[in-house]
Amino acid sequence: MSLLDSVLGKNARRFIKRKDSDAGELGLSLEEFRSSLYNDFTTSEGARRKQQIYCGPFVAMSFNFMISVGIIMANKLVMGKVGFNFPVALSLIHYVTAWFLMAVFRLFSLLPVSPPSKSTPFSSLFLLGAVMSFSTGLSNISLKHNSVGFYQMAKISVTPTIALAEFLFFSKKVTLYKVLALVVVSIGVAIATVTDLEFNLFGASISLAWIVPSAVNKILWSNMQQTGNWTALSLMWKTTPITIFFFLALMPLLDPPGLLSFNWDSNNLTAILISAIFGFLLQWSGALALGATSATSHVVLGQFKTCVIMLGGYLFFNSDPGIVSLCGAIVALSGMSFYTYLNLRASQDSAAATKQLLKQASFAQKTKTTADDEKSDAKITVDSFLDRDLKEIA
Repeated sequence: MSLLDSVLGKNARRFIKRKDSDAGELGLSLEEFRSSLYNDFTTSEGARRKQQIYCGPFVAMSFNFMISVGIIMANKLVMGKVGFNFPVALSLIHYVTAWFLMAVFRLFSLLPVSPPSKSTPFSSLFLLGAVMSFSTGLSNISLKHNSVGFYQMAKISVTPTIALAEFLFFSKKVTLYKVLALVVVSIGVAIATVTDLEFNLFGASISLAWIVPSAVNKILWSNMQQTGNWTALSLMWKTTPITIFFFLALMPLLDPPGLLSFNWDSNNLTAILISAIFGFLLQWSGALALGATSATSHVVLGQFKTCVIMLGGYLFFNSDPGIVSLCGAIVALSGMSFYTYLNLRASQDSAAATKQLLKQASFAQKTKTTADDEKSDAKITVDSFLDRDLKEIA
């Protein structure tokens, strides 16, 4: 130490202490980086964080929009040209294919880790799988037994059902401006799509029975991902077997007979398999959109797809839905634009508040570090004075 004292003077101890401190900080940073990588790949919190980074609202909703257009074309091919008129069986094939693909992902360690079983009771997963099967099955039956106009009216009624359910069970309130925007959207979609309102008791009963499972399905998918560290794929992996079980029970009750006598040749199987792959992608993209936004925003996205498909057909394929329907679609898109603006502003306000809190925390930490350094420097100065006095005495 005397050699260092002679070379560096009274700052020798301060120099050594700073070097030790720098080495300690470097080791701590490396340890934190290693821990971060471990958490990203082997924990549900890390997987959820990665999903939030790479699949934000815009990416998730754009993905869902594109897949929705694709599955419309695939299902038209299957139910039109191929003649596979078994909607519940087709949904069952979609979910079996999805489960098989996720099993392959799991085999190659590509499936995100699920949260611990204690964090989410099995009853919640069972409820989600059940309402998902009823939502999908009853939707297909409602479309089969109702006119398109009555089916669209049932879809529009899902929006207020979600708002009411979230208020009753989660105390989640919708601002007045958002309510007005959703009203404009609903009126516009009704004008654009409700051109016929043929009523029959059985079809109306199916539609009413479908509204609640549809709303609950969207709410659960959104809430469990945002509060339970679930990713879309990990939650699908847990709930798909339950959904398959309920589809097997519903298929004999809701599908017409003749499934086994269908012509299962290679062309038909290929068309059904393409539809099934799109079905898996639709389920995945829908879950991503619900996890990144909210149940209400996902419903608005579905209505946006309806309006865009109508306007696209008019602009590019010379279809003529009528001036009233076109005006309704424009009104609906205006309401959707205002609703999107309100969500973006709320997101920016939330991000600004979070940034301010982080800034305050960083300033407090910096102040504390500066104070600790001043104490350390004062201690080193006192020690140097003591050493000098001891040497003088000696």
